[in-house]
Amino acid sequence: MTRAEALERLRAQVAAGLPIIGAGAGTGLSAKLAEAGGADLIIIYNSGRYRMGGRGSLAGLMPYGDANEIVVDMAREVLPVVKHTPVLAGVCGTDPFRLMPVFLDELRRIGFSGVQNFPTVGLMDGTYRIGLEETGMGYGLEVDMIRLAHERDFLTAPYVFTADEATAMAEAGADVLVPHMGLTTGGAIGASTAKTLEQSVPLDQELHDAAKRVNPDILVLCHGGPIAEPEDAAYVIEHTEGIVGFFGASSMERLPTELAMTENMRRFKSIPVKPVQEELR
Repeated sequence: MTRAEALERLRAQVAAGLPIIGAGAGTGLSAKLAEAGGADLIIIYNSGRYRMGGRGSLAGLMPYGDANEIVVDMAREVLPVVKHTPVLAGVCGTDPFRLMPVFLDELRRIGFSGVQNFPTVGLMDGTYRIGLEETGMGYGLEVDMIRLAHERDFLTAPYVFTADEATAMAEAGADVLVPHMGLTTGGAIGASTAKTLEQSVPLDQELHDAAKRVNPDILVLCHGGPIAEPEDAAYVIEHTEGIVGFFGASSMERLPTELAMTENMRRFKSIPVKPVQEELR
């Protein structure tokens, strides 16, 4: 699907009063079911594979594998089963071992409709983040990657964490902006420490407003932290102006899977069995 076609569909959703819903997928089955449920965007990146392997999503920021190689490998599983929905690749824009223009052209050839910046150094802070910025592995490279993708007519949906980053991504040509509230809470491997919904609302609004000052047509979704369930996304959308949907990853596959499979196992374990009497000797 071309960028123009995807944007036309997304804007039609908003015009009809319907939310834009993006879904992270770590497996082909996740992607297939997300599309069946009506997802507007499907995004695949290395954390999806780790998450569905029972590891926390932040595994995607650790040196457990080549993030860009993993997303290409995941494409073989996901792209063939998604029929009508744009699929975006999570690209590690700070990867020093990739010629980014060449890699983006390869993603286009494979069949991706767009990109997102993940893994992202935006989730890192403190002295570690300062060190990355000072040694040429900073967030600016992710902005550059989005700019290159925009020039190649990819649909772009970057994560942002600050107003300055929202401005930079809008200037780079972002189509869909995703303010990131941090690691999703809840479930067996979710975070326990996060912003509250009340704290997320003003930050979402601030990042939305910063991007809109650059590009009034940009679409802004909420994501992460305490925004884990449909009710959470509804709360943020209701208490902000201009947030038009939600992007979920753990929310779309990990949390529903945890609940459904655990409950299903309990149902099986509740089957009564007639006692077997020990044979008389």
